[in-house]
Amino acid sequence: MVVLAASIISKSGKALVSRQFVDMSRIRIEGYLAAFPKLVGTGKQHTYIETENVRYVYQPMESLYLLLVTNKQSNILEDLETLRLLSKLVPEYSYSLDEEGIGRTAFEILFAFDEVISLGHKESVTGAQVKQYCEMESHEERLHKLVLQSKINETKDVMKRKASEIDKSKIEKNRGEKGGYMSLQSMGSGRIDSGFGNDNSISISSSGGFGGGSGFGLSADVDSFSTKSKGRPPASATAPPKGLGMQLGKTQRTNQFLESLKAEGEVIVEDVRPSVGQSKPTAPPPTDPVTLTVEEKLNVTLKRDGGIGSFDVQGTLALQILNQDDGLIQVQIETGDNPGILFKTHPNINKELFSNENIVGLKDQNRPFPTGQPGDGVSLLRWRMQSADESLVPLSINCWPSVSGNETYVSMEYEASQMFDLQNVVIAVPLPALREAPNVQQIDGEWRYDSKNSVLEWSIVLIDNSNRSGSMEFVVPPVDTSAFFPISVRFTATSTFSDLKALNIIPLRGGTPPKFSQRTVLSTENYQVV
Repeated sequence: MVVLAASIISKSGKALVSRQFVDMSRIRIEGYLAAFPKLVGTGKQHTYIETENVRYVYQPMESLYLLLVTNKQSNILEDLETLRLLSKLVPEYSYSLDEEGIGRTAFEILFAFDEVISLGHKESVTGAQVKQYCEMESHEERLHKLVLQSKINETKDVMKRKASEIDKSKIEKNRGEKGGYMSLQSMGSGRIDSGFGNDNSISISSSGGFGGGSGFGLSADVDSFSTKSKGRPPASATAPPKGLGMQLGKTQRTNQFLESLKAEGEVIVEDVRPSVGQSKPTAPPPTDPVTLTVEEKLNVTLKRDGGIGSFDVQGTLALQILNQDDGLIQVQIETGDNPGILFKTHPNINKELFSNENIVGLKDQNRPFPTGQPGDGVSLLRWRMQSADESLVPLSINCWPSVSGNETYVSMEYEASQMFDLQNVVIAVPLPALREAPNVQQIDGEWRYDSKNSVLEWSIVLIDNSNRSGSMEFVVPPVDTSAFFPISVRFTATSTFSDLKALNIIPLRGGTPPKFSQRTVLSTENYQVV
């Protein structure tokens, strides 16, 4: 088989995307493409056309043609198989099969063509592999950027902490000096009582010895203070309120320091206190008219000596529609060949249509799907999978603690399956109460010690084919080996056990289907080694 060129041509004869695979003049290729619309018959569904020199193998795609130009010695069966694969890939990158949609995603389609055909010959790849190859990133580059950003953030934290300590020492010094000065003044016969009633004393105290702002705290009760304080000792009247002046002064100085960093081009990320418990990552607001969300939650209990205690996957397919005009639709989906997954449809969904044709639509076709729903939208499907097969576990953790003398040596390792590329992996190991952080001697990834909860967190940004296994070794004082359990694990992935995908949107009123996008996420809900 020798493919000379692959192209997407409109019915008017305009070549929207064209890729040449052999050494041939451009004029000759353009001549072949220009001759194709004249050779296509009307009212007939041909699959190929042969001329004196070449063979055209094509497939209609709405108002377009997907075309392969091959030599006449090429195997027609292989040509048709290649055409079928390309016809599946084009909708993956262009959701609207018209000139505008193809033009917006021309480069992505060309890259996919290059993965399927090399030097005129078809590569032994599947559609999923082509999509994976086109989306691959450099693991080393991504890891380097994350490490660099982590060092920058750490340096900024140190700078903010040092600036806070300097401000605190200056405020304490000013409080001592101004406090003594005001005490001497308070020895007068009542000069302070009258002084707090005017604006001049407020401006002096706000810029002077009450931490750059305590005067405003006193001004809130000026009337009551000037009338009720005459029976009190003058020294107590001049004592600054505890904590208020220091807090305002620190905030003002810190803000000035952060503003100076921003002026120098630094990106400042404000500190946010984490809430108790693990919060669900919020998805970005939808921008496409129709958004489908495939989400699976993983609940796994692994035994420390090997084996599975429990394995449960629960998934949902949700639909979010922005405009009410796009509500009268059906969704064509594709599910994987996993026999252990049981699907359940919403009561308003046509079960027979889903079972026979894998189309998700309402029983009443005159009723639109609801729009503007909160979160991921309205739930269409649910499924569940339970198993005792240890090969389905995405990530296995082994922990080997051993006590030697006055120390406990802990060796840990992880092994990830080939099914998923795991992101933002955090392995949390409970530790006994320690005076200082554990001595981590070797690690694949990074670590952080949470002294408040006495937990050692082992973090790996991305686990893919380059690091399916890794290890960590650390040393702590002697302790019972059961203190390192249960180990908690959390991660996310962009593929699921169900491998459910939305193929296209079917408008019930006819016309052009609305543009849609799909978000797929697998996350852990409760993943432990006990």
